[in-house]
Amino acid sequence: MSKLILITNPGSASRKYALYDGDQLLAQLHFEYEGKKVVCTLKDDKGAKKNIKVEIKDLNDAIAVVPDILKNEQYTTDKNKLVAVVVRIVAPGDYFTADHIVDAEYMKNLAEAEKRNPVHVPTTANEIRGIREHFKDVKIISVSDSAFHWEKPDTMKYYSFDMELADKYEIKRYGFHGLSYAFISRYMKEQRILPEKLVAMHLGSGSSVSAIFNGKAMDNSMGYTPLEGVAMSTRVGTIDVAAALSLKKALKIDSDEDFLLYLNKKCGLLGLSGSTDDMREIIQKRDEGDLRATMAHSIFVYRIQAYVGQMAASLGGVDALVFAGTIGERSDEIRHYVSQKLGYLGFRLDEDKNLNPEFTGKHALISAVDSKPIYIVQTDETAQMINRAQTFLAD
Repeated sequence: MSKLILITNPGSASRKYALYDGDQLLAQLHFEYEGKKVVCTLKDDKGAKKNIKVEIKDLNDAIAVVPDILKNEQYTTDKNKLVAVVVRIVAPGDYFTADHIVDAEYMKNLAEAEKRNPVHVPTTANEIRGIREHFKDVKIISVSDSAFHWEKPDTMKYYSFDMELADKYEIKRYGFHGLSYAFISRYMKEQRILPEKLVAMHLGSGSSVSAIFNGKAMDNSMGYTPLEGVAMSTRVGTIDVAAALSLKKALKIDSDEDFLLYLNKKCGLLGLSGSTDDMREIIQKRDEGDLRATMAHSIFVYRIQAYVGQMAASLGGVDALVFAGTIGERSDEIRHYVSQKLGYLGFRLDEDKNLNPEFTGKHALISAVDSKPIYIVQTDETAQMINRAQTFLAD
């Protein structure tokens, strides 16, 4: 008997769905804008792609056509139905540090989370409402992107203001990219390469650095929302609150929500370079002598190096490094520059291995022979979501 599970990953510029039978990928759907229209691409388990005609103009409506696509492509039938839809939640609040079945209580908490974080939560909230409408009687499982980090010590959870206020209003350092770091820890343990003290870097459009002790979370560079930490593609990263308020005043932005959107969408690499948030383009522009691109590249690298040092301090040392995420896995350039100043921690790249990594399963060792281990790990948040969903599907 098939056990069909749909994974949904709503983004600001796309909607992605993955259909699994147990832990086996069957198909993927990708919705995005093409001009003013929404287009859909289906990729099967062999990697073959086909275009699917859809009559929608808004990405928020993508979920409405997914049931018919799955049925028309014969992935679902009257006898072979979905048992669950699994969605990742990125939201502040103690409630969202655990996985949940979506029910009335969940939706009440989600409405409150939308008020606290009007940037990251509404897209996911709209997606969940659409799932409830168009996949009636199917179990919906919300998987927390903060759960992994919630095991960290209280020292790493609190900001330095009144702890009673922090608890009352749930304003804490929740941390994110938890699904990625949980996968990395689980995978490395299975491969018997998990060290006691690990610093892992998930580098992509959103970037963070984590300290992991014996497979458990110690600290993460992100905080109350994914805005805190290193400079990212369009997010400002850590900034002095007074500087942020001065910037808000200088830009004459009255709305807090609009200012949060600015810090999330107009800063980081995009703001620094003035032209692009794509690291590949920034590297190209830097090589052409563009001063702003050079600064964007330097700040991105420096902030990562600084947080690696902070995470090493929280662990009392570090035994291995991991690069993950789109940039971490694909950019030998960024791995090279980040590693350059980590010799004091005992790390040195083998530049040939860094340029041409040889993967065993989902990992490659790219450190020099006289260095502590440096790995690339091809992280898989979807696989971790499937793994976590099994707890709710055991019966």
